[in-house]
Amino acid sequence: MIVNLIIILSLFSCEKQDILKGTLGCIEIRINKIASDPVWNPPAKVYSYEYNGQPVFYFPARCCDIPSELYDENCNLLCLPDGGITGSGDGQCSDFFNTRINEELIWEDNRR
Repeated sequence: MIVNLIIILSLFSCEKQDILKGTLGCIEIRINKIASDPVWNPPAKVYSYEYNGQPVFYFPARCCDIPSELYDENCNLLCLPDGGITGSGDGQCSDFFNTRINEELIWEDNRR
C-alpha cells in the first residue's frame, strides 16, 4: 500500500512540460529530449510559423556556435536559419526571418 502511494506521488511530482496541444509527435520527441538535458542558456523555446506556404517549427539558436533549426511538418530539417560560427546559419533559408508569418509559441523551458 505504501509502495503504491510512493509510486503514484512520484508520477505526479515530475515537472510537466507544457507543450501546445496538437503538436506533431516528432516535435514533441525533440522537445522532451531538450527537457531532459541541462537547461540551455538562454532557455529553449520552440515556435511554429508558416513559411513558404507551409507549417514549420523553429528551434532558436542556443549558446555559442550552435545554430537554430527549422523543420517542416514531416519533421525534416529544412535549414539552419541563424547561429553557428558566422551567426547566419547555413544560408539555405536566408529569407526566413523576413517572410515567416503566424508565429505561435509551442513550448518554452521554464526550468531554472
